[in-house]
Amino acid sequence: MAHDIVFFLAPDDETAAATRLRGPGEAFESVSCRSIEPDSAIVEWDMYFEEPSAETAPPEQRLGWAWPEWVTAPLNDGVAVFALPERLTRALASASSAELEELAGRWTRRLWSEDGDDMTDDDLLAVLQGVARLAVSAVNTGGGLYSWSF
Repeated sequence: MAHDIVFFLAPDDETAAATRLRGPGEAFESVSCRSIEPDSAIVEWDMYFEEPSAETAPPEQRLGWAWPEWVTAPLNDGVAVFALPERLTRALASASSAELEELAGRWTRRLWSEDGDDMTDDDLLAVLQGVARLAVSAVNTGGGLYSWSF
């Protein structure tokens, strides 16, 4: 499980890849959270907007979904930089408050079922709302939405 996760805006993959060693830092508009798997979160969100439901998707359906693309090749140091799919960025940018609340509930239930008491103590709705605000900026500027984790 990644300990520190930062969802951030960058103008392109090359700029996002350059954050690999030190993280996005203050140079990028971002939202931080802790103790989640960013790639599985991205899949959960993408699945929700493609097939809306308050119910948590079964693990085999998540495993069969298109996973986010690496922006940098994975190394054995635990650092990962992923690009959020453009369709997810657009969906988050146009999501209603009700959709974000329903998705946060679904995501929370899945994490609780998998992690129990070890689940993140972050406010997952606030994380989603922050990422949705970043998505609006990404759509408006033509940039991309990325995650960095360690």
